[in-house]
Formats: sequence, structure tokens, C-alpha cells
Amino acid sequence: MQALRQFISRPALCYSSLFPQRFLQTSSVLEMPIKVGDPLPSVELMNCDPSNKVDISSYTGKIVIFGVPGAFTPTCSKDHAPGFVNSVDALKAKGVEKVVCVAVNDPFVMGAWRDHLDKNNQIEFLADISAEFTKAIGLDFDASPILGNVRCKRFTMVVENGKVKALNVEPDGTGLTCSRAKDVLKMV
Repeated sequence: MQALRQFISRPALCYSSLFPQRFLQTSSVLEMPIKVGDPLPSVELMNCDPSNKVDISSYTGKIVIFGVPGAFTPTCSKDHAPGFVNSVDALKAKGVEKVVCVAVNDPFVMGAWRDHLDKNNQIEFLADISAEFTKAIGLDFDASPILGNVRCKRFTMVVENGKVKALNVEPDGTGLTCSRAKDVLKMV
């Protein structure tokens, strides 16, 4: 408590003199979640087939990306993805050129999920098979007890020419309070 009082009363006091222990890091960069202004990482995802690879950073124009914990999971299949399927025209009317769904699943599952939800193939359903993209943007979480491995937190992102212009991440990573299609319509 004494150290805190000193810190408050003397703002020029160096943090390291109050807390001399060092925090060690084994990697060169801390894994921080992506934020507005950041470029998308260059990561190849699979568009419903292992031979159909897409570098997510190569998209140009205005795109919307939404991430889900898993294809065919209840909230993702009943509310989140269908909301985007039903809002494609409204998003395109606001200048969105492409709507993309990302999940840590294999490309065959993503293809089957697309066929189940999006009969007109209006949305790209991209498989992040080893969570490389999800980890690169810092939105991964351990879903091993329920889904067997690391998964993607639920989010929506507006990207223009490769840079994040707007981002909503669900506070608990899985809920559906700020990452719905109607929320993105306010962001574009």
C-alpha cells in the first residue's frame, strides 16, 4: 500500500523502482488482440476445399469478417451466421464488397455448413484449420472441454483495403451481444 501511495503522490516515479521484478517473455512480440488500424495478418485459409486457399490479407475494398467458435454449434447456426446471410444485401448497399465467416474447422465442415445455411453462396466460409489466423489476431480461446481444441472468439470486423476499420469482440468470447449483423450495419 505504501508503494501505491508513493506512486500516486509522485507521478514521475519510475514503475520499475516500485516493482523491481522482471517479467520474462520467450517470444519477441506479445500476442495482443488485433485492434482498429492494424493490418490483417497474411494467413492462408481454405474456402470450403483444401485446394481453394485464400490469403485473408489479400482482400481489397471493404469487407466484413465475422468469426465464430464453430460451425454447426447452436448459437453460430441458429443466430449468428443466419443473421449475416439475411443481411448480405443491406451490407452491400452500404458498400461492403464481401462477407466472410471464419471458424477453426476443417474446410469440408465449412463447406457443408455453407451449403446448409447459405444456399446462394453469398458469404465465404473460410476454414482456419490450425487456428493460425485466429491466433495471429489474438482472438483464440481454449474450448477443449466442449469443442476439443482452440477456437475463435465470436467477433465482427470491418476491414478496408487490408486494415481494420471497426471491431467488436464478444466480452465473454462466445455470447451474442455485439457481433450480430445488425451491429455491423451500424459500423459500416
